[in-house]
Amino acid sequence: MNSPAPNNTPGLRGDAAAPGRIAGAAALLLPVLAGAANVFAFAPFKLWPLQVIALAWLFHQTIAAPAATTRRHFLQGWLYGFGWAAAGVHWLYISMHDYGGMPAWMAALAVALLALYLGLYAGGAVALAGLLRRHWSSSSLIMGLLMLPALWALSEWVRGWIFTGFPWLVSGYAHTAGPLAGFAAVGGVYGVGWIAALAAGALALLWQGLGRKGGIGGALRIGVPLATLLALGALGLLLRQVAWTTPQGEPISVRLLQGNIPQEMKFSNDALVSTLTMYEQMITAEPADLIATPETAIPLLPQQLPPDYLARLVRFAQTSGSHLALGIPLSDAPMQYANSVLGFGPETGSAASPYRYDKHHLVPFGEFIPLGFRWFVDMMHIPLGDMTRGAPVQPPFAVGGQWVLPNICYEDLFGEEIAGQLRDAYRAGQPQASVLLNLSNIAWFGNSIALPQHLQISQMRTLETGRPMLRATNTGATAVILPGGALQELAPYTRGTLAAKVQGYAGQTPYVLLGNKLAVGLALLMLLVAWGHNKAARIRH
Repeated sequence: MNSPAPNNTPGLRGDAAAPGRIAGAAALLLPVLAGAANVFAFAPFKLWPLQVIALAWLFHQTIAAPAATTRRHFLQGWLYGFGWAAAGVHWLYISMHDYGGMPAWMAALAVALLALYLGLYAGGAVALAGLLRRHWSSSSLIMGLLMLPALWALSEWVRGWIFTGFPWLVSGYAHTAGPLAGFAAVGGVYGVGWIAALAAGALALLWQGLGRKGGIGGALRIGVPLATLLALGALGLLLRQVAWTTPQGEPISVRLLQGNIPQEMKFSNDALVSTLTMYEQMITAEPADLIATPETAIPLLPQQLPPDYLARLVRFAQTSGSHLALGIPLSDAPMQYANSVLGFGPETGSAASPYRYDKHHLVPFGEFIPLGFRWFVDMMHIPLGDMTRGAPVQPPFAVGGQWVLPNICYEDLFGEEIAGQLRDAYRAGQPQASVLLNLSNIAWFGNSIALPQHLQISQMRTLETGRPMLRATNTGATAVILPGGALQELAPYTRGTLAAKVQGYAGQTPYVLLGNKLAVGLALLMLLVAWGHNKAARIRH
């Protein structure tokens, strides 16, 4: 008699294991896809509810698995953060490969490693929430409305300063429009991110509550998160009606130049003469109270320019009554270079003592070389890749009764530094900027979503400070952004001039006065409340 075939033969084991492998792959892929969906919440798509919905999915997965290990929570959050970062900043590949000359595989690997690094913050927030929940025996309500939103906000804040910070596409930037934008003047981008995470936590709880049945408990599971969502939306809309700042002085006329110099030609010797000629013609075409060029529009040091080049620009400023903000590298000593703005005006002595602003927050690998990474920077062939920093606080540029405070490219990513300059001037009784000015060249990233993303970052700065932001860029997005949200913009990748009348504003928003202290303090307070609730519950029992 033949024995029956055993049920654990290799073939049968493989057949039985197949669904498990598929489920395991889906468990890894879903967080990545949910994180990647965030890219559509930001510019140019601006489907801001997606940011809350995607984060609610992650929070739901965490709240619904109280017995899950810390490792599982971390992995899910890490994959979610990886998908978010990889989809959001994939354009870094263009700068490293297309313009930097790095091999394709190495550029792709560098983007993937950066995304994995940025994902650590999301993973850490979710894992710590799960760990504290078990330690404190916290309820789903405490988890969704206090712990997860607080830890999410703190993780984004830490990401904004550790290793000089890289807060590109943190949650709050998705909400330059919509009801949550009203919170920007109070808590800044991290405060908006905390509110968005609170909304995501409420949505996750509502999701769970609708899937359960049960009398009073069921009503609370639905009523509390629903009331939270309605209250956040209503409060955000009310805050948008508050005029934190008021018009100051008379409007000034501005001309913002967009040269559209291809990045591969910007530092080419063959293109230097045509570049200098073009910008001189654009500058002198018409007077204005303020004429601003992009970052390093003049790609040579002053001592390398034709002897009378700057003198001609100064004469135009003096004879036409214009003020000129010129993006140019400067050097004060051998092998020391600054990414700077030179300001010339019609005043006597402006030529001898021009206004000067030096970039303070430098870009890692692009403008300074982190310890041990000289080899990496050398592979990208970036001109002037190791620069000196300007002072953290620098005075604004006086223009026709307004005070214009420059920032250069990547610097407008750090709202706390811009708010800090305004706050320091206010407390010292010094002239406080009434207009912000960003000079940028992000042609390094090609015709990608980096351009509208950077514009959205500037929009957040206007919401935080209650002041207009002017943007003069090489390839886009050259724009005028007003505190109320109105926007004028040149078409990207075109050569042209954006002319406008701009009103300066004075006054202090809560964010200017407090910076990130309010958002961070409230997040820590929520964790303290969660801990206190757990302690009180233990005492009662």
